[in-house]
Amino acid sequence: MRLSPEYLLVFISVLSLSRVTKAQTAPDIFYPFGSVAGDTVNISIEDENSTLIDVWRPFVFFGRTYNKTYVNSNGHLTFNQPSSEFFVNYFPINGSEDIIAPLWTDVDVSMNGIISYQQYSSGSVLTQATQDINRYFPDLSFTASWVLVATWDRVAYFYHSGTETSFQVVLISGGDLSFILMNYGDCAVASNVVQAGYDTVNSTAYFVIPGSNNGNDIPNLMNSSNVNVPGRWAFRVDGGPDQNLQENIIGVQIRVTSFLDLTESGKIETALVKLRQVLINSGVQSSVKLNLRKIQKIQP
Repeated sequence: MRLSPEYLLVFISVLSLSRVTKAQTAPDIFYPFGSVAGDTVNISIEDENSTLIDVWRPFVFFGRTYNKTYVNSNGHLTFNQPSSEFFVNYFPINGSEDIIAPLWTDVDVSMNGIISYQQYSSGSVLTQATQDINRYFPDLSFTASWVLVATWDRVAYFYHSGTETSFQVVLISGGDLSFILMNYGDCAVASNVVQAGYDTVNSTAYFVIPGSNNGNDIPNLMNSSNVNVPGRWAFRVDGGPDQNLQENIIGVQIRVTSFLDLTESGKIETALVKLRQVLINSGVQSSVKLNLRKIQKIQP
């Protein structure tokens, strides 16, 4: 007897992102920057400048090791060549460049704001980085040996005078392990194309911070997180697993033609592939893995 269409409750294990709502002043989470930290200031005219930094320690980014990086005015870092691109290609680009983009958009510091950077191989900043990474990735027993801090302090968006947006990216390495922190302060609504996250060569790994490709949602970055610290996103980027993402059980209600659609060999795999793509398109990291735990019939 063929079953009529049914609703099935499918419990799936997903590496999920945490959201936080606890109030906190986001600039408090910034690593030291500016004149107090002895930063080098990147003086640029609109979007035409990129600063080459010869890093003091190798930085591993998804299997590729770099000894230099470019701090580009428009809110992103590249490794092989500078970039003056202000029109954002949304991740995944499937391109030939590794990109770290704390907030990639059309920045214009000729109106207001400063872009600065500093790298460290000793001192209190390394201590702070070591403590942060061990808090977010507690199974690694990590010790930072090098840190690069790049800060966009109260920068303006091109053609929109009076806008002020502050954000920061922190590159951290120790041995073969590499991490990035993205910190957000007060951010103005962006009328220009914008996004935050990272992408790799051929987009074998990429991530878009949820909501960051919607200019109206940019002010919410200072309250979002994947490590329960408002305004901060942390990622392990050497190519190993993301230890800070907790495994959770979520319920997904879907309509199928029959119960056999999720029990016959091959059909469940197809369903999971489609669901995984929907999650990635919604901002979940591309390394997300889905596992079927249980199928339960419920009444329509």
